[in-house]
Order: sequence, then C-alpha cells, then structure tokens
Amino acid sequence: MSVIIEASGRRSVEAEVEVPGTPEEVWNAIASGPGISSWFVPTQFEERDGKPVSVTSTFGPGMEVRSAVMAWEPPRRYVSQGEGWGGAPPIALEWSVEARAGGVCRVRVVHSLFASTDEWDDQLESTKVAWPGFFRTLQIYLTHFRGQRSVNQQFVAPVAGTEAEAWEKLTTALGQKGLSAGHRWTAPAGVPALSGLAEYVSESPYDALVRLDKPGPGVAALGAFEIGGQSMVTLGFYFYGDQAAETVARETPMWQSWFQERFPKPSETRQSE
Repeated sequence: MSVIIEASGRRSVEAEVEVPGTPEEVWNAIASGPGISSWFVPTQFEERDGKPVSVTSTFGPGMEVRSAVMAWEPPRRYVSQGEGWGGAPPIALEWSVEARAGGVCRVRVVHSLFASTDEWDDQLESTKVAWPGFFRTLQIYLTHFRGQRSVNQQFVAPVAGTEAEAWEKLTTALGQKGLSAGHRWTAPAGVPALSGLAEYVSESPYDALVRLDKPGPGVAALGAFEIGGQSMVTLGFYFYGDQAAETVARETPMWQSWFQERFPKPSETRQSE
C-alpha cells in the first residue's frame, strides 16, 4: 500500500512523470480544458473575473466530476477539491510542474483527504494506479502533438470472463494479438481503417497505446480491466490537428457499429440467443 498517512489524519497518494516541454507548455497541458482533454478525459474550466473557479471532467455519460479550484499559481501549481466517492471525505487534487534539465518538466499529482480510518485507502490506491496510462498519453501528446487542437472519443463495454479473456477478445478483434512496442500495425479487413506505431504494450495491466497516422494523426488507447467483478474492455481515440473534429464525426458511426457488433450489451446478447 503506497498511501501516505500523516499524524494530522491526511492520507494521500501521488504519481509523477517527466515530459518534454517548457513549464508554460506543460502547464497548458495540465491546467486548461483543451490541454487536459488532449490526453485525459473531456475537461472544462469555469472562470470568473479571468481566474478559474472550478474544473469539470467527464468520464462518460452521466459521469461528471466537478471540483472547486482552491489555489492557482501558474505555471507551477494548482489545487482543486471536490466531493469524495461513495461518501468519502472531500478529496483534494494538487498538480505541480517543476522544470528539469534537458528541456523537460516533472509533473506531479497528489490526491489527498482527511480520515481517521483506512476505509478509503483502497480507493486512493486505485486512483494512483490509473495515472501511468494517462501519463504515457501525455508524453506522446507533448512529444508529437504539443499545442494542437484535439478531440477524443471512447468506447467501453462489459465482457464475459476474466480480464485476460477480455483483453484477448479485444486484441484479436483488432488484429493486435502479439503486437509489441516499436512495431507498426494496420487493422485487418472488417475493422475501420486504422494504422500506426505501437508506443506501449503491456499485459500487467492490460494496456496499449498506438500513435496513429490513419485515419488521422492521433493516439489509440485500448485496455481491459475489472470493476465490481465485471470485466470491461475500452477503446479510446485522441485525434489532433485542424481536422480532428471532422475525423471524429466521420469515424464515430463506423466504430460504434463495430464495437456494438463485437461487444454487444448483455441485454442485446440475450435477445439474439
């Protein structure tokens, strides 16, 4: 368990990553709606008198997380605080940017809350586990697409069986079974046009990132995970450049059809049997 426990009752977890760019460029990527949306989930900042007062991130339909901005010190640090999950105490999120030698910056994020028991430690720990995957996308964005417009889309579906079985089903359907980092990949017939270079592939956890050149410049992120005893597969796209919105509008219907056919909802599966 990597939860840090202080005498005051503050409990926290932290994650960090080194990324290319100046402090101002990196700050824009973590402290603006367009920047965060380019590698995380759709996010908006609400401003008042020219200063951010709240931040809202959308993780899916009806899954919005809104936090109040408590501290704002560009291009170095900001803190937001929002409601906890499932009755947990309010949770604070602190972002910081530190310039390092060689044209890179260290990005650090800390989640913290105050509690007298370990009731919320597992949730804090699971929050930390999720960041490395998003940070890898941040690194790709700042390395290859820094400052470009972006539009993202995501598909998530439950799958019967274990995480390993869900991962095999997804990678087999995409023609990515056995793919390793550093190799090019082109989707086979029956999959919407997609190709690029595998930047990262892991089976612990089940996760892969492909830097795309078709149907447009961007990143494809795929994975398999378990939540509440249910295995899930996810396929997300981040498209960059002036044509990003057009690409998403054109490709979304094809991917919706493909995803629904291969990963039908349980009710759809029962009706077809």
